[in-house]
Amino acid sequence: MTGTSEDRLPYAVDCTADGDGTLGFAAAEAGPTGLVLKRRKSGDRVRLAFTESPDGRPAAVLDAAAELGEGRWDVFTEGGPAGEQRVAPGLRDLRKLIGRVPEPAATTVVARVPYRTADGTLAVRSWSRSPHVEAGELTVRAGALTVRGQLYGAELGPDAVVEARLRGTPGQVHREAVRPGGDATFSCTLPYGPLAGGAGEGAGLWDLWLLPEGAEAGGPGVRISRILDDLADRKSVFVYPGSPCGDGAGRAATATPYYTVDNDLSVRLDPPKG
Repeated sequence: MTGTSEDRLPYAVDCTADGDGTLGFAAAEAGPTGLVLKRRKSGDRVRLAFTESPDGRPAAVLDAAAELGEGRWDVFTEGGPAGEQRVAPGLRDLRKLIGRVPEPAATTVVARVPYRTADGTLAVRSWSRSPHVEAGELTVRAGALTVRGQLYGAELGPDAVVEARLRGTPGQVHREAVRPGGDATFSCTLPYGPLAGGAGEGAGLWDLWLLPEGAEAGGPGVRISRILDDLADRKSVFVYPGSPCGDGAGRAATATPYYTVDNDLSVRLDPPKG
C-alpha cells in the first residue's frame, strides 16, 4: 500500500499565527538548524534559524515586520542530514486570525495563514495589500448581488463605485454606486443583467473592484477580497447559489458569485444549459 506524502515526511512542525502577522514555528525534535520559506514561482527565500524554546523544542519566529511577499510559501528544513526537505504540518493554532479587525487607519493590510497543502505538507499563504477592501456579508438575491465591505488605506469618496471587469477583455466594465456606511464601510448592489449583456455570449468571469474616488477621478482600483480570517483557500468553502439573469435582449445566463484561488471576489456567468 502506498503511503501519503505526509507519511513519508520525517519532520513535523507546529505553527502558531498571531493577528499582527507573526508566525511561530516549533518542531518536535532536534536535527535541522532552521527553516526556509520558499515562494512558489518566484523562488524568493526567507531563512529562520532555530533557537531553543522554553520547553526545550527547536523554535523559530517570523516577525510581523519581516517582508513576506504575497503568494504561497512552502516550508522546508535547513541544515539537517538530508538537506532541504519539505515538512509535515503539526498543530496549527489559528485562533487569533478569526474575526481580527485591523485599525481603520492601517495603510497596509497583512495576512499570513499557515495551511496544509493537498500533498500533505506545510505552507503559508501570504497577502500584503495597500490599500485593501475586505469583503463582508454577501447577500444573493434573484438577479443581483449585494456586497458589504470595509476599505483600509484610502478614503471612500462621495463618487465611489464598484466596478465589475470582464476578465480578459480590457475596457469591458459595469459600474454601480456604493452606499457609504461610515468609517470607510460601504455596500453596493450589483445587478446581473448588465453582465449578461456585456459578456456577449452570456458567459464570462467578472472581477469586482472598488474605485474609492469614482470612475472620473482616475484613481487606482482596489480588488475586493476576503483575507482577514483563518482560511487560506476560500473558493471551495464559501459556495453561493447561482441566479438566472438576462439583459432584456435575449441574452441569458446563470450568475454565481465566488471567491478565486486568491480569495478575491468575482462573478461567474454561465450560458443557459442546452
